[in-house]
Amino acid sequence: MTGSGKLSAALMGICISVFLFMCSDITVSAGGNYLDTQNGGVATVLNPGTRDTAEIISEKAAELNLTIPEEEEVSSLVMANVKDALNVRSDASEDADKVGKLYKDCGGVILERKDGWTRLQSGNVIGWASDEYLLFDEEAEALANDVGRMIATVDTETLRVRTAPDGEAGILGLLPKGEILEVVDDSDGEWICIDYEGEDGYVSAEYVILDFQIDAGETLEEIKAREEAELEAKRHVNYGQYTTDADTTKLLAALVQCEAGAECYEGKVAVAAVVMNRVRSSAYPDSIHGVIYASGQFTPALNGKVNALYESGNISESCLQAAQEAIDGTSNVGSATHFRRNNGRDGIVIGNHVFY
Repeated sequence: MTGSGKLSAALMGICISVFLFMCSDITVSAGGNYLDTQNGGVATVLNPGTRDTAEIISEKAAELNLTIPEEEEVSSLVMANVKDALNVRSDASEDADKVGKLYKDCGGVILERKDGWTRLQSGNVIGWASDEYLLFDEEAEALANDVGRMIATVDTETLRVRTAPDGEAGILGLLPKGEILEVVDDSDGEWICIDYEGEDGYVSAEYVILDFQIDAGETLEEIKAREEAELEAKRHVNYGQYTTDADTTKLLAALVQCEAGAECYEGKVAVAAVVMNRVRSSAYPDSIHGVIYASGQFTPALNGKVNALYESGNISESCLQAAQEAIDGTSNVGSATHFRRNNGRDGIVIGNHVFY
């Protein structure tokens, strides 16, 4: 992702959207394939520039009986400022009932502010949170730029991925309509640089829809459903070595192959270690399945490639070995919980990725 320019474009989407898209409900049946319950968690997907801003703000304000001050139209982003989780309550009081949680790196839209509290919407969670645990304005934008990501969805029947931002450049491959891609750079108005199988590819901006994603919170009902699904799948963490089953190891290996299949072995271990660092952190779901599918943080999980690879079984031995090594407690990236294509930011650089 490229710096503040990308978020500036995405923030217009925040201003004109007071709802965050939800993933499908989690359902579990005994003996079933737990991958049927994919996409646990929620993601903020913002689609800027699709309609007249003033019109949509007016519509949403009317629906919620809100008056949105003009100055808030460019600063409606709010981010959680916590190490673990933040309770969202039904009213602006510590004594009010809990309605959900925001986790580390979660963001949302400001609906109202009063007396040191903010009413916000994040995913399906609507409620009040203390300003003491929130970031606003430039601080919120900086964090969102750091932990969010821009994705592109193909909006034509077949899209050519080219080797350079030129209509006459060579073709790396073809993508079908609906394919979801990770954006490396969108500063060129005509071409979007994407991550195509581990290397830079270029697609015409005319044929993709850009969305900026930030983690979103969970309602109490969603938390309960996720925990029940994870319990049913019998995944549990044991600090140090993580006790798991062959299917879960295979799932982690599938993610590693999707994210780092073309990287060196150390790069594969590093990706698996990021997942395990999240599993062991109280700021994220405590299962491999929960981490991989939470909030659309891993693009291959979001676009179905992890599922397809898992079901095909065509996973390399090196990815399986890297997954097992991380499960056994190895981390060559310390406590890093994020990674992305190396764009010059601070962190541990291994191959084409930077870990932080």
